[in-house]
Amino acid sequence: MTGTPRPSTPRSGGPLLLGVRHHGPGSARAVGAALEAARPGAVLIEGPPEGDALLPLAADEQMRPPVALLAHAVDDPGRAAFWPLAGFSPEWIAIRWALAHDVPVRFIDLPAAHSLAMAEKEEREREAERRSPGERAGEAGPAPVPVDPIGVLAETAGYDDPERWWEDVVEHRAHDGGPGDPLAAFAALGEAMTALREVYGDGGHPRDAVREAYMRVQLRAARKEFDDDVAVVCGAWHVPALEARTTLAADRALLKGLPKVKTELTWVPWTHQRLARHSGYGAGIDSPGWYAHLFASPDRPVERWMTKVAGLLRDEDRFVSSAHVIEAVRLAGTLAAMRGRPLAGLSEATDAVRAVMCEGSDVPLALVRDRLIVGGTLGEVPDTAPAVPLQRDLTRRQRTLRLKPEASERDIELDLRKDTDAARSRLLHRLRILGVGWGEPTEGRGSTGTFRESWRLRWEPELYVRVAEAGIWGTTVLSAATARAESDALSATALADVTALAERCLLAGLPDALPVVMRMLADRAALDTDVGHLADALPSLARALRYGDVRSTDTAALGEVAAGLAERICVGLPPACTGLDDEGAGALRRQVDGVHTAVGLLAGAVPANADGLRERWRAVLRKLAARDTVAGVIRGRAARLLLDDGHLGQDDAARLMGLALSPGTPPADAAAWIEGFVGGAAGGGMLLVHDERLLALVDAWLSGVAPDTFTDVLPLLRRTFSAYEPGVRRTLGELVRRGPAAGGGTGAGAVPGGTTAPGFGPVLDGARADAVLPVLRLLLGLDVDRKAAPTENDDQALGATG
Repeated sequence: MTGTPRPSTPRSGGPLLLGVRHHGPGSARAVGAALEAARPGAVLIEGPPEGDALLPLAADEQMRPPVALLAHAVDDPGRAAFWPLAGFSPEWIAIRWALAHDVPVRFIDLPAAHSLAMAEKEEREREAERRSPGERAGEAGPAPVPVDPIGVLAETAGYDDPERWWEDVVEHRAHDGGPGDPLAAFAALGEAMTALREVYGDGGHPRDAVREAYMRVQLRAARKEFDDDVAVVCGAWHVPALEARTTLAADRALLKGLPKVKTELTWVPWTHQRLARHSGYGAGIDSPGWYAHLFASPDRPVERWMTKVAGLLRDEDRFVSSAHVIEAVRLAGTLAAMRGRPLAGLSEATDAVRAVMCEGSDVPLALVRDRLIVGGTLGEVPDTAPAVPLQRDLTRRQRTLRLKPEASERDIELDLRKDTDAARSRLLHRLRILGVGWGEPTEGRGSTGTFRESWRLRWEPELYVRVAEAGIWGTTVLSAATARAESDALSATALADVTALAERCLLAGLPDALPVVMRMLADRAALDTDVGHLADALPSLARALRYGDVRSTDTAALGEVAAGLAERICVGLPPACTGLDDEGAGALRRQVDGVHTAVGLLAGAVPANADGLRERWRAVLRKLAARDTVAGVIRGRAARLLLDDGHLGQDDAARLMGLALSPGTPPADAAAWIEGFVGGAAGGGMLLVHDERLLALVDAWLSGVAPDTFTDVLPLLRRTFSAYEPGVRRTLGELVRRGPAAGGGTGAGAVPGGTTAPGFGPVLDGARADAVLPVLRLLLGLDVDRKAAPTENDDQALGATG
């Protein structure tokens, strides 16, 4: 498309150098005005020249900033760099102006092939210095601290905030009421940068000398080609270097012998959150959402901003009226006048929002910052942009499954009985195998069964690099995940790693990878004799067996391996629990928990051997609970597991606790037993609340600990009881404070010595217990079709629920 005819004669005085602040809306407006006024014959932009072929895509209707140029090494996609552009970036405005006016536009910065290779070389040099710091001591002083030009200028002008200075002298210029000279700001900023370069040199950026030499070479060529009728859009810091009088030979000498790698470039979507970090152009901004608002607001930016904030807070069910908006605008203007600013900026607007709309609270203000000041905008790129085959396949699957990448974090619930949700689950699990962490599994709010999954999704631009890296494994997500799983299985050295991989393969639906994984699993399991390794491996296998029905996967071979591991654990665990230090005992206690859960899952997944496996595991727990040579924390945990499963009576549990807390037991061992029995497990505190016999035993033992050993057991006890809910701790404290009451009995409220605690009777009150039965029958649906009196079978059903 061709715009208004530009002057046919070139301007005098050389090229038009437009020094800008990257991602600055004021600079973007000024660049647009300067290009309209000057109408150059070509536009040169700071950026990698390999991206020239991608510039026409900026005019595509599907291209929506923020976007970024992604460059990565062909042989190592992990070596990558980004050049981000927002809708308010001066470079983006220059590109769009040139394409709209049919003016040639090019990048003139150092090629990405050199910059990536130089970055790798510098990293190797830094690594060498870290490994041998003594060899380089004294050769050079400390590395220079990079100079922030905006910060220096702000400090010189008497400002303590660079962003506030930039707003006052640049961003607010568009609202001063006069048209002004479109080139005046660039002349003033260039003069300031020249003074800074005279003082600070390269400003702590030694690579800039090479970059600026390359830019001067490209600028000379463009001036010759376009008869000096060119405009250059670059960081203001580089303007003095481009104006410097140097020879072509001197510049080429700086570029001689630069390292080089083969690179590929493409456009990728970017986010406002990433613009708030220092990357790419090295000009991270703290408030991209605010800057986008300033650039998009033709007038009254503060009024429009307050309206946006009010809309956001209303959507969050906060009461914000039109009067709040009016008062916030007035307060922001008053604050600007009191602070001597030409117009209200972000700090004044934020203070006004906090005082008027948030009632002085920073909690709703944090929402304003996340949603508006920074923003969650994710750009888009056209389908015609270059991409590795794996990225294209992923994009197709995202569209098919209606799983759109978003910059903001969101939670989703998947019902695996539905085809679409099951396919989404497989895609997310396959990406995790490939190292593309788009989603993370979370604890769901609803069912915890195998038919539901909960995920937390957030797409980051760096994931495009991860996808490019994973492209070496295949051209589709399925083939790449399969190849990666097979490779991981062959290279795994620990049994637990292979079992975890088997679980991930079942979750991801990789049937072609399972034979290799199962073969390596069988080999590792046969050779590994460490009970701890076997105990670490079994839970993953047991969980994987649960997925067979819902995911239609044959897990027979997996069940055989898991059953074999369980048998070996039952044989080897008791001897392994003796002679352990505290750290080893704690680790083995966690492994016992995992094996106990796994045995329960295996019994349901392998019904042919269910009863025998359960009974063998109970026998192991009984051995652990009764042996004095076993660490106290493991003995206590074994007793608790038996109690919870109903294979240890309350009286037997009290007897074991009495033995463990007897005067002949060292206090540290007794405290460890308590930690294993009531610590770190769900319901440990409630067990003491509802069984005051056990609580009285603990209280009596603790009261009898000698003062000189109390400090030794205190950390264990504190770790145990601090894990309880506040309400449980408060109830236990009240029970201990009131102490046992006079009386007798052996019921729920009985305590040692034949007394009964207040609030408890010596036996159950049948009449009061029967009063809740009608409610329970209604909840369980036992009285839906009849109003008859309860039967014996009904009472048995109610007893089973209790």
